[in-house]
Parts: sequence; C-alpha cells; structure tokens
Amino acid sequence: MDFILWIIVISFFVLSFVGLVFPVLPSVLSVWGGFLVYHFFLDSSQLTLVFWVSMVILTALLILADLFTGALAVKRFGGSKIGERAATVAVILGTFVYPPFGILLLPFITVLTIEYWQQDTFSQALRAAVGTLIGFLSGRVAEAMIQLVMIGWFFFSVWL
Repeated sequence: MDFILWIIVISFFVLSFVGLVFPVLPSVLSVWGGFLVYHFFLDSSQLTLVFWVSMVILTALLILADLFTGALAVKRFGGSKIGERAATVAVILGTFVYPPFGILLLPFITVLTIEYWQQDTFSQALRAAVGTLIGFLSGRVAEAMIQLVMIGWFFFSVWL
C-alpha cells in the first residue's frame, strides 16, 4: 500500500510541472496534494511545523511570481501603469481562455492594444507587449525553481 501512495505523491509532483505548461492544472495545488497524501496516509509525524510554515511562505512567493512577473516586465520594457495592471488581469483571464495559449496571447494582445491606444508608437507598444511574454516565461522559470525547492525540501525532510 505504501508503494501505491508513494506513486500518488510522485504523480502529484510530476503533475505540478505539467501545470507550468498547462495553467489550467494548478501546479502549486498539485505540490500540496503530494504533501498532504504523504502527511495523512504515510507518516503524519515526519513533516514539522517549520516545514509547513516554510511551504506556506514559498507558496505565497510562487503565487506572487505567477501574477506579477508579467506586470514587472511590462514596466521594465517601457509600458505604462495601465499596461502593467492590464497584464496582471489578462494573465488571470488568460488562464481560462484556451490554455496554454490564452495565458500567452491575451496579455500580449491586451498590452499591445492598450499601449498603442495611449498614443505610443507601435514599436513602443510592441516592446511592452513582448515584455509580457518575457515576464510570463520568467515567471514560469521562477515558479519551477520554487517548486523544485519545495519538493526537494519535502524529500530532505522525509528521508533525513
């Protein structure tokens, strides 16, 4: 039975990385699913309070990285405040629009339209819109690294 439960835990962890490509699958919830299966069905004494508090903090960082990297990149690439806010909203809405393309295209098109509409030149608007793509990809890399830290910490806590 333990073997099957370990397969489930590891499957949750693998699914979390699939969620980086297909945002409809909530990657951080998959990581937590693995933690909870282990805690409630394998060994409830192994994971300490320090582990759980640290995972909550890392989860908050992961969510912030997911939401705001696009907006920060828009700012860095010369976009306006409205463009930054629109990028954040478009990332959230893009999750529900034909994933994974919606989460890439909706922020790009939204920022391009808003920046161009604000009397910017097309090249400036395009630069800010490209910033959303770079921000999205940077966010995914940051999210993957945070997930690796979380999963690595889990295995460290369990096996040592």
